[in-house]
Amino acid sequence: MKGPSFAGESLSGSFARGFGPFGEHAVNASWIAVQELEKLGLRDDVDLHVYEVPVEYQTVQSLIPELWKKHSPQLVVHVGVSGMATTVTLEKCGHNVGYKGLDNCRFCPGSQCCVEGGPECIDSIIDMDTVCKRVSALGLDVTVTISKDAGRYLCDFTYYTSLYQSHGRSAFVHVPPLGKPYSAEQLGRALQAIIEEMLDVLEHSKDEINCQHEH
Repeated sequence: MKGPSFAGESLSGSFARGFGPFGEHAVNASWIAVQELEKLGLRDDVDLHVYEVPVEYQTVQSLIPELWKKHSPQLVVHVGVSGMATTVTLEKCGHNVGYKGLDNCRFCPGSQCCVEGGPECIDSIIDMDTVCKRVSALGLDVTVTISKDAGRYLCDFTYYTSLYQSHGRSAFVHVPPLGKPYSAEQLGRALQAIIEEMLDVLEHSKDEINCQHEH
């Protein structure tokens, strides 16, 4: 997710990014889900932009910093598909090393890492446990869970790159393949609820920090 946030204005900026086809995923459920989210929209004060990201290491390394620099979003939420997932999964962190799988260009970083010299793991500043509890309490027909391992492929690589660029102001959501068990509409509604809760958690955490500074 991506979108600009301007000081002194009520606009919240958010970007949703889904991935393109790869491997057995000729239709990537993450991009379909993000398109459904775009149809549904977010609350009125949120400027939502969506992007489809190629499953390519080098493109990710150049695209993400460019987009952050261009838009200075309040929050970026990446959405990827996991063939092993049966729930909608909130990823807590991204990892720097261990990237051995070839991308759609048959390329793999020679260093097998995202950022040479970067920390081994970066956590999102979004409290995923809180987001998970809040969304689960809404009674949606989708199960939401938490994970600390985004898989050491393009999803994890993208997440770490974005977390490094944004100082933690990123999130990653894994969705299962379409129909296993959720429809595109169900995934879109789940993303809508998740991102709105993430923005609320982020804004309240800023309020708490500002309050502490005032005292």
